[in-house]
Amino acid sequence: MEKWGAEAFQGNRLDRPGDWGICFLADWCPFCRAYVRVFKKLDGAAPFPLAIADVTDLDSPLWDSFHIDVVPTLVAFRDGKAIWRKDGERMVGLTARDLDELRKALAR
Repeated sequence: MEKWGAEAFQGNRLDRPGDWGICFLADWCPFCRAYVRVFKKLDGAAPFPLAIADVTDLDSPLWDSFHIDVVPTLVAFRDGKAIWRKDGERMVGLTARDLDELRKALAR
């Protein structure tokens, strides 16, 4: 699974064509460390590619470009544009059910 920084984006757009499921994660976040294992299980099983957007650095422009307040955060992209999003809940993170919602969003 690819891990990207701000160089993979232009403002709030993904610099890649097609459908993508992206999880914004930070290495210092315990909920991210737990969720990345769940997210990686979908890699290869989904009909679209997955990647991690690394926001470990609090100075990453991705925090502001995507108005991220909580990590992990899932975003579905179609031809560079965000079409769906699920922010993690504070002190909870995300669930496997959120991945089902990501799949549904990209199946439309």
